[in-house]
Order: sequence, then structure tokens, then C-alpha cells
Amino acid sequence: MNECSLEQQIGLIDAIAKGDQSAFEQLYRLTSPRLFAVALRMLRNHARAEEVLHDSFLTVWNRADNYNAQLSAPLTWLTHIVRNRAIDLMRGSDNRLQALDDDETDALTDNALTPLAQLQQDDETKQLADCLAHLPADQRQSIMLAYYQGLSHGEISVHLQQPLGTIKSWIRRALDHLKGCVGL
Repeated sequence: MNECSLEQQIGLIDAIAKGDQSAFEQLYRLTSPRLFAVALRMLRNHARAEEVLHDSFLTVWNRADNYNAQLSAPLTWLTHIVRNRAIDLMRGSDNRLQALDDDETDALTDNALTPLAQLQQDDETKQLADCLAHLPADQRQSIMLAYYQGLSHGEISVHLQQPLGTIKSWIRRALDHLKGCVGL
């Protein structure tokens, strides 16, 4: 949602809560590409990602009055809706996915609002890539599977053929390293 301020985003959701279709259309135009990317990354299927996006925006239309700006930014709220719909679809399909926690969801959310913020994000992305490159291979692979592929710890354990406790340790150590490396 690079083209409007946080206040404008909140205003759009408030207008949607009052039944404003043009605000709904504007919010869709501003956010659907990013939200579709989240769904596609999680589901790895174009048609299913479209279905999740559609269902998510129906939820936005029906529940905009439940949005609370004190609890989350608009894009974070929207991403949570998409993520939950994707998880529901995946659980209904094969019961293999465990819920991502909020930190993982926040990693999927990009809140850049201006060109300057986009440049800062690009610098942060480069810094994160450099920090990832300095991780041991097992930790880096675990992080990539969890945060970029959307796999649960259990799924990573199966994929890497390692005990679940080992996977959790690798991810925790990697996160600690990344936090220190990027200065959090």
C-alpha cells in the first residue's frame, strides 16, 4: 500500500465498514498484488491463491467493522486474514500445515509506504541477505523453509529428515543471530 498513508488506509477500512464500495475497490487495487503474493507463496498454486484472495476480501467486506487500528496496521490485518484463509484451505486439503505464529506472519508483511521507505527496505533486504549468508547452512535452510516457503517446524523436520527439537534449535539460533546482525 505504497500510495496512501497509514491514516488513509485506516480511513478506507472505516469507509468499507460503512458499506463504501469505492473504498473497497481502492483497498483491493492497493493491496491485492501483495496479498496474492502471500497466498501464492503459501499455497504454491495460482488458482488456490486466487480463491484465498477472493475469500479474504469477502471477509474484509463483511468484517471491516471489526478492524481495530490500535491492534495492527491495515496491511498486517489484511495479511492475517489471507494467511488464515490459506491455512484453512491447506488444512482442509491435507491436514499437514500447522499455524504460523504472528512473528512469521509479520515477516510476510511489507509496510513500505513511500519511495524513501522502499529504498530503506531495499537496504534492509540487502543487509538481511548478507546476514543470512553468514548463517550455517542447516540454520539458513531451516529459516528459508519456515519464512519463505511457509513450512511449519514439523514439516521442516520431515523435509530435512532431522528431529523436531533440532529444527526448533536451528531456527531459534538463526533468529538470534539475525536479530543481532540486523541490529534488533
